[in-house]
Amino acid sequence: MDRIIIRGRNRLSGTVPISGAKNAALTLLPCALLTADPLTLSNLPRLADVDGFGHLLNGLGVSTTIAGARGGAEWGRSMTLSAEKIASTTAPYDMVRRMRASILVLGPLVAREGEATVSLPGGCAIGNRPIDLHLKALEALGAEIELAAGYVKARAPDGGLRGGRIVFPLVSVGATENALMAASLANGETVIDNAAREPEITDLCRCLVAMGAEISGIGTERIVVQGQPRLHGADYRVMPDRIEAGSYACAAGITGGDLTLAGADAADMAAIIDGLVEAGLQVSTVDGGIRVVADGRLKALTLSTAPYPAFPTDMQAQFMAMLALAEGASVLTETIFENRYMHVPELTRMGADIQVRGRTAVVRGVTGLVGAPVMATDLRASMSLVLAGLAAEGETQINRIYHLDRGYERLEEKLSAVGADIERIGAD
Repeated sequence: MDRIIIRGRNRLSGTVPISGAKNAALTLLPCALLTADPLTLSNLPRLADVDGFGHLLNGLGVSTTIAGARGGAEWGRSMTLSAEKIASTTAPYDMVRRMRASILVLGPLVAREGEATVSLPGGCAIGNRPIDLHLKALEALGAEIELAAGYVKARAPDGGLRGGRIVFPLVSVGATENALMAASLANGETVIDNAAREPEITDLCRCLVAMGAEISGIGTERIVVQGQPRLHGADYRVMPDRIEAGSYACAAGITGGDLTLAGADAADMAAIIDGLVEAGLQVSTVDGGIRVVADGRLKALTLSTAPYPAFPTDMQAQFMAMLALAEGASVLTETIFENRYMHVPELTRMGADIQVRGRTAVVRGVTGLVGAPVMATDLRASMSLVLAGLAAEGETQINRIYHLDRGYERLEEKLSAVGADIERIGAD
C-alpha cells in the first residue's frame, strides 16, 4: 500500500492551482441519468471517487468519454456522459459500498425510469449518516419505498413522480441534491423547505437549469422546482473546490508561508476566510484567486461546525492541525458528525496537545511538532496529518493514503511545486 513521506519545516511559497470541487462533481455526475442527451462536465478533478462514480454510471448504461488534462494553470479533465438508454436501474452493493455519494443515483433513476434499486451506501467512517431524509423526500413526490436485504427499492406511481412539498427537519446536503434531481422530472411544482444552501447545491441547480430545468430560490432555504417532461444535454464547468482551497490555506498558515490559491472563489469561502483571518493570517483576493500569507505565530480560535454558510465540518481537521501550533487554547466543536475526531490520536503522536470531551476538542498550542509514523482514518483527517507533517521537525510517514486520493488531486505535485519536501512511496 502506498504511503507519503514528508520532511517538514519548509516554508511554502508560490501558487497552488485549485481543482474542481469533489463534492460538486459527485453531485453533477448523476445528472447524466436525467437525460438521453450527452452531458459534458469540464474541470472534473482526477480523483478516485470521481473514477468510482463513473464506473457506477457505466454499470447503469451510461457511456463516458474522458478528455485529458489541460495545459497551463488549469488541472482536471472533461468527461462526456451519455445515457441514451438506461441499461439497469440497480446500483449493486459492490459499487455503492465504496462511496456514500452513490445514493445520488436514486432520485434520477426513479424520476426517469420509474424505479430504482440501490444498495445502502458506505463511505468514510466518520459517524452515522442515515439516508432517511433522502427517502422521505422521494415519498413526498409519490415514490413507494421498500427496504429489503440491504437495498432501497423505490418505485414511482403510474404516470411518474409528482410535485409536492418537501420539508426537511434537518439540513441535509445529499437529501436536497436527490430531491432536486428527482423534482426536475416530476409532474408539477415541488417546494423544498429547509434546503441545504451549500455552494455545491447552487452548482447543481445551475447545471440542472443549463439542462432545461426550471428552478427558483437558488441559494436560499426554499427552492421551487417546476418539473419538466424532459431535460436536454449541456456543457457545464464544475465549480472550484472550496475545501481544497481551505486546506492549502491552512498549509500556508502552518508553515508560515505565502500561497496564492489560483482559481479559488472567495465568495464560497466566507466562513473559512473569517477563521483564517481570526487566526492571524492575511487573506486577500487577487486576480483569479486568493492569496494567503502567514505573518507571525497563529492565534487561538473558538470554532463550531454547522451547515453552510457557517464553518464547514470538512475543514475542522485541517484547522485543528494548524491550531496545534497557535498561541493559546483553541476550542473546536463538531456538530455535524459524532465521530469526526479520529485524527486526534495521530496528531498527538506528533506532539499536539489535544483533549476531546464529547463533541468538543480543546487544542492547546505547542511550539513545535515532531515527525512520526501516522495512520489516515478518513479523507479530511488525512489532510490534517499532511499539514502537521509539513510543519513537523524530521520525517512523517502517512499510511493508508488512499483516503487522500479520494479528495485531493495530485497532492504531492502541488505541494512539491511550492517548496514541500514530500514524496509518495509505493508498496514494497
